[in-house]
Amino acid sequence: MDTKLLELLVCPVTKGSLTLDREKNELQSRSARLAYPIRDGIPILLENEARTLSDEEIEVLHGKAASRPSPL
Repeated sequence: MDTKLLELLVCPVTKGSLTLDREKNELQSRSARLAYPIRDGIPILLENEARTLSDEEIEVLHGKAASRPSPL
C-alpha cells in the first residue's frame, strides 16, 4: 500500500491513525481496537467489515507506537 495514501487514511470510527499490518493484510486502529481488511489492494473501511483486535494485538500496537520517533 502506498505510504502517502496510508498517511491520509483514518479510522472511520475514531478518526485516529491506522497502522498497516502487511502480514495480515489489514489496517489496524489502536483507538477503536479494530482491524480493517484490505482486499485486492483496497482498504475496506467499514465498521461492520472490521474485526476486533485482541488484547495481545493492542499491546503490540502500543509497542510500535512507543518505538516510533516523534515527528517534531
